[in-house]
Amino acid sequence: MTEAGAPPDGRGGPHVFVADLYQPELSDEDRHHLLRVLRIRPGEAMTISDGLGCWRAARFGDIVEPIGPVVRVERPRPAITIAFALVKGQRPELATQKLTEIGVDHIVLLHAGRSVVVWETHRAERHLRRLEVVVRSAAQQSRQVHLPSLSGPVTVAEAVAAGGTAVAMAEHGGRPPDLTRSRLLVGPEGGWTDEERSLGSPLVGLGPSVLRTETAAIVGGALLGALRSGVLASHAE
Repeated sequence: MTEAGAPPDGRGGPHVFVADLYQPELSDEDRHHLLRVLRIRPGEAMTISDGLGCWRAARFGDIVEPIGPVVRVERPRPAITIAFALVKGQRPELATQKLTEIGVDHIVLLHAGRSVVVWETHRAERHLRRLEVVVRSAAQQSRQVHLPSLSGPVTVAEAVAAGGTAVAMAEHGGRPPDLTRSRLLVGPEGGWTDEERSLGSPLVGLGPSVLRTETAAIVGGALLGALRSGVLASHAE
C-alpha cells in the first residue's frame, strides 16, 4: 500500500537508501555508519527510501524491519538544474554536497571555455563515482527521497542546447532569477567567453558580491529552491 505524503522530517531517526522498500538490505558502509558513527541500536527507529520518491519508517536490526506504509512524495516543479564549471581541489565536492542538501534535481558539470580544470574521459568517470558517493551521503543526511541526477562534464553549448528556453547564465549584475529559467549555468571565475555569451541565454545575477564558482552554484540553487517552495516571492509577482 502506498500513500501520498511529505518527506521524513528527521524525527524518525537516521535515513538510508535501499534498493527494495519491502525487503530492505543495508550496504556494509551504511550499516557501519549507523552502528559506529551514529551509534544506533537494534530496535531503534529509522527511515528508508528508494531514492525515487518513496520512503517508509523502519526499525534497525540485523534485518531492517519496515513498520510503516510506503509514502510517495511528488517531485516539486519545475525541476531545478544547476550546471557549474569544474574547479580545483575539493570544491566540486562541496558544491555537489550543498546542492543535494538544498534539493536541486539535476547537477551538471561544465567544461567552460575558461575552465582551469578539465576532466579527461578516464578522470571524469573516476570523479563522477566519487561525487555520486557525496550525493548519496548528503541526500541521506538531509532526508531527501529523490536522489538528484549527476552528469557531465558537458560544454556550455551542449548545456544550453539541452535546456533550451529554461536556461539562464549566472553573471554579476544580471537580472534576478525566476522559475521560468530553472536551469542555471555557473561559469568559471574567469567568466564566460564571447562565444558562450553569444549562445543567447539571459544573464541572471545572484547578489551584489562577486562569487566563487562553487559559492555561486550553491546560492543559485538556494534562490531557485526558495522561489519554488514559496519561501521567496518572485520579483515578477
